[in-house]
Formats: sequence, C-alpha cells, structure tokens
Amino acid sequence: MPGMLDENFSGSLVYLLEHSDKGAMGLVVNRPTDIVLSTLFEKIELKLEIAPLLDQPVYFGGPVQVERGFVLHPTDLAEKYSSSLIIADGLTMTTSKDVLEAVANGSGPEKFLMTLGYAGWGAGQLEEEISLNGWINIAIPNNQMQTIIFDTPYTDRYQKAMQVLGFDLASLSGEAGHA
Repeated sequence: MPGMLDENFSGSLVYLLEHSDKGAMGLVVNRPTDIVLSTLFEKIELKLEIAPLLDQPVYFGGPVQVERGFVLHPTDLAEKYSSSLIIADGLTMTTSKDVLEAVANGSGPEKFLMTLGYAGWGAGQLEEEISLNGWINIAIPNNQMQTIIFDTPYTDRYQKAMQVLGFDLASLSGEAGHA
C-alpha cells in the first residue's frame, strides 16, 4: 500500500514468486542498490565484459538472505541451470552461479533482473498483513508484468503496476476500514 511504513517495503513493488499455505516468497523489483553487475561479478570472480551490462544495477530483493543472489528471468525451457524455480507465468528465478557464468559469456538470459535477498513471509503472515491494509495484491497478465520488470525504468515500475487498478493512488488511505 502507498502508506507502507516499513523501510524495506515502502514504495516497493514485490513480484510474488510463490504463495502457499506454508508461506510466501517474492522479489522487490524496483529498488536498485549502489552495486552494479560489474562489481558483483568481480566479487564472485567472474569477468563481465558486455558493455550494456557493466553498469546495470543489482536490486534489493528483500530483507531475507541479502548475501545471496537471485536472478529473475523469462523461462527458456531449452536452458537448464542448476537451481531454478520455474514460476507459472513464464518467469524463472535462478539462484545458481551457472546463470551468472552464462550472462558473463553472453549465453545467458537476454532479459534478467539480479537481486540480493528476497522477501519472505511465514505461514499466514502475508494474509495477515493484507488484512491489516499493508499490501495491495494485483493480478497482472504475464506479458504486462514482464514489460514492467524488464522494460520499464525502475522509477516507474510501482506506478505502472498500480495503473492496472484503474484509479489514482493518491485517493488511497493508509487506514483500513471495517464495517
């Protein structure tokens, strides 16, 4: 919600990867860090020489396991990485180094978003936060979501996702109403 006070999530767009009775997992997709890919690749001893990627930001994916990398990319069934979660709507989240090796040598996903950390909720926690007016859950068609994540400047992603609702965010209140 626009009134979210938690610094980790205020103004954040979270792409929900998984949601079950055991909990939920997502990646914040609009909060770049001060780290760029060339710096990250240096730290993990990979040589990245592809000019357009050198200054691409690494994003804050959420407050859980911020020392660990997560790569969100379109699903390519021909490409197999060691540790990937294929998401139902055409995206894959990969955590293994082989995806970064593929990026470095030019054979990796054409579009991707690299994050450090993820957003996680225990069983029932996200549902409770939604009931307390902490989150807006929006179903966005796959092609539109991929456009927002991969083709929209990070500064506009939150607004683009909210436009799906069809009203002005300024009209939302941070207070929940109960009848």
